[in-house]
Amino acid sequence: MINRRHIRVKVMQSVYAMITSKADDLIREEKFLKLSIQKLLDLYVLQLQLIVEVQKLATQKLAISKKKHLATKEELSPNTKFIENQAILNLVNSTSFVTFKNDNNINNWTLDDEYVKIIWKKLEKSDLYKAYLNSGDSSFKEDKNFVQDFFKEIIAPDDKLADYYEDQNISWLDDIPFVNTWIVRTLSKLKQNKIFVLDKLYKDEDDEKFVLELFRKVILHHTSYEEDISDKTPNWETDRIADIDMILIKMAIAEFLKFPSIPVRVTINEYIEISKDYSTNKSGYFINGVLDKLSKEYEKNKTLNKIGRGLL
Repeated sequence: MINRRHIRVKVMQSVYAMITSKADDLIREEKFLKLSIQKLLDLYVLQLQLIVEVQKLATQKLAISKKKHLATKEELSPNTKFIENQAILNLVNSTSFVTFKNDNNINNWTLDDEYVKIIWKKLEKSDLYKAYLNSGDSSFKEDKNFVQDFFKEIIAPDDKLADYYEDQNISWLDDIPFVNTWIVRTLSKLKQNKIFVLDKLYKDEDDEKFVLELFRKVILHHTSYEEDISDKTPNWETDRIADIDMILIKMAIAEFLKFPSIPVRVTINEYIEISKDYSTNKSGYFINGVLDKLSKEYEKNKTLNKIGRGLL
């Protein structure tokens, strides 16, 4: 499921797009933001489905080999360990997984099956695959560990897949690392003889509400937030501050003033971490300095809207 940091990243992207394009249709941008986050689940299912499709292709290959006129002994009695992998069959037999795929018409690997073939060839030639087939063990634990390694070593780092996903949805390029981490976590939780249930997109209703509330509060108040920032950066002209830095600071201000349950230090740390991936090398220090000054002033002026102990 999506976490608060990635929610902040998605909101940051939408705020940036709306401010830089000077768009004024808030409802339209909100719908785009919600759709962008909803599409995360599509990518998550697509990546999991790719594992299933590779197993399906391997099954087809073995069936064809058996029917050869001059089939070898190995082809007639092949190693079926991969096509019987219990962890993958856990996905295959999941009602929630299959239902989501069908309801949302996720049939990419039928339409673009060359990517399934590419991944299968890489897997088939890998030392990982050979070691798995030739190990003396046969257990759910080994099957699960193999699937995790298969995903981490072959699927996740594949550049052709990354290019494909970017062509399908431009926002997926930034989502891939998050979704890949989500999938590794999902695979690690698979249990023997327990039906796999597809993850929810949001942890709870509060997280779902947080998306639009944060977006709206930043967009509706960003001009006044910019004035506050100018007061704390007297040696900086506004246009000298990196666009992303400015947006991240505005988002943090919105959390200071409009979200009573989020501790100040959590907010500051989150936006420093986001800046490491999306802004300059020095952005973290700059953002930390500005937010520290602003939070102290808001606290002094009693405008820092926080409730409960340990929130300052």
